[in-house]
Amino acid sequence: MSKAILIVDDDELMRSFLATVLGEEGYRVEEARNGNEGLTHLGKADFDLVVTDLRMPDISGLELMREGKKVRPESRWIVITAFGSIGSAVDAMKSGASDYLTKPFRDPDELRHVIGRVLREAEAETRISLLSEELRRQFPSVETIFLGEGMERVRKLVNDVAPTTTTVLITGQSGTGKELIARVIHDLSPRREGPFVAVHCAALAETLLESELFGHERGAFTGAVSVRKGRFELADGGTIFLDEIGEISAAIQVKLLRVLQEREFERVGGMRPISMDVRIVAATNKDLKAEVAAGRIREDLYYRLNVFPVALPSLAERRETIHSLAGYFLKKFAAAIGKSISGFSSEALSALENYPWPGNVRELQNVIERAVILARGEIDAKHLNLEPPRAPLVSAESILKSNERDTIRKVLDEVGGNRKQAARILGISLRTLQYRIKEYGL
Repeated sequence: MSKAILIVDDDELMRSFLATVLGEEGYRVEEARNGNEGLTHLGKADFDLVVTDLRMPDISGLELMREGKKVRPESRWIVITAFGSIGSAVDAMKSGASDYLTKPFRDPDELRHVIGRVLREAEAETRISLLSEELRRQFPSVETIFLGEGMERVRKLVNDVAPTTTTVLITGQSGTGKELIARVIHDLSPRREGPFVAVHCAALAETLLESELFGHERGAFTGAVSVRKGRFELADGGTIFLDEIGEISAAIQVKLLRVLQEREFERVGGMRPISMDVRIVAATNKDLKAEVAAGRIREDLYYRLNVFPVALPSLAERRETIHSLAGYFLKKFAAAIGKSISGFSSEALSALENYPWPGNVRELQNVIERAVILARGEIDAKHLNLEPPRAPLVSAESILKSNERDTIRKVLDEVGGNRKQAARILGISLRTLQYRIKEYGL
C-alpha cells in the first residue's frame, strides 16, 4: 500500500508543485490550505508523513506540528522554510521534525530524496520495534537467565542497579550473555518503555562508528545529503548498549568521555550541542585495566565506564546449570522447528557435562539447535558433535598477544613493509594487521 502524505501550505503554487512531484512518485497525497485545515485532515485520517510550511497566516507550521503530534503521534514531519530562516527549522527539529527543506528548491530530486529517506527510516524503526518485541518474547525467563550460584550474585547486582541511572560495565567472556543482561537491566528499570539501542562497536570502522553513534549534519561529508540522527539521539529516554567498548579508537573515546561527563555531544559536522537523557550500559570481553596500562584505553574513560561493574561467570564456572540450560534450548528449538524431542540420552548428558564450553552459553545454544535438527525422538551424543578438547596450539595470535608490537615491527622490517606478505607470515588477516599497525602507531 502506498504511503499517505499530507501537504500543508498556504501557497497554492507550492502546494501544487509538491503534490505533482509526490504524486508522480506513487504517494497518496492530500492538500490543506492552512494549519487549521491541516488539523482537520489529521483528525480524519492517518498520514505517514506531513510536509508543512512554517510560515502560514492562521497557525504556524510549528504549532501545527505540536498539535498534530497529539492527534497522530506516529506521523513523521518535514518542515519547509525560506532560505534565510534556518533558525526556525532548527526549532522545528528540536520539537520533533524529522528533517527540513529550504525554498526555493534547487530541484525536485532534493525533495524526492529527503521524503524517501524519512519514510524509509520510519519504516525501519517500525520493523526494529516489532523485532524488539519478537526478541523480547524469545528471551528466556529471568529464572533461566540467572540459574546457578554464580549468576545469583549477578542477579542481586542487576536488581540493585536497574532502578538507577548509573552507568554499568558488564564484563565476561564472549558468549556469556552480556547483551542479554543489559536488556534485563533496561527491562527492570523505569526506562523500560523507552528504546533499547544496541551498538556493536567493533563491527564498524572509526568514521562509520562516529556517525552511527552521534549522527551527522547535512554536508558533513560526501554523501551526507541530509541530517541523520545517531544512536544516542535514538536512545533518548531509554538505554544505549555499547558492546565491545574496548575496541573503540582514541578519537571516539574523547567524544564518549564528553557524553559520560556532560550528557551532550555534537553531530559530525555540527556545531550545536545536543543534550540527551540516556542510560549507558557498556560491555567488553577485554581486561580494561590492562588496556589502560597499555595506553589503548583512556584512564578517565575507564573510571567513567566502570562505575558499577558486573562480571559474568563463564559456563565452565556454572556447570551445575548446563543440563537446565540445554533443556531450555531443546524446548525452544523443538517448538520453533515443530519436532517432538523427548530429551537427552545419558551419553548426551555426560558429553554436555564434560565438554569445556569455550564459547559459553552461545556455543551451548548453537550445539542444541543443531542437535534438535538432527535428532529423531531423543538427542544422543552423536547429534551434539562435541569434539574432545585439544591441547592448545601456540598460534600466531598468542604470540601477538604476548608481544604484538615488537613481533609486527620485526616481520614488517623483514618483508620491506609489504603488509600482505606480513599478514600471511603472522597468520592473521590483512584487516587485522592494518588495525594493529594503526593501534600501535607503526
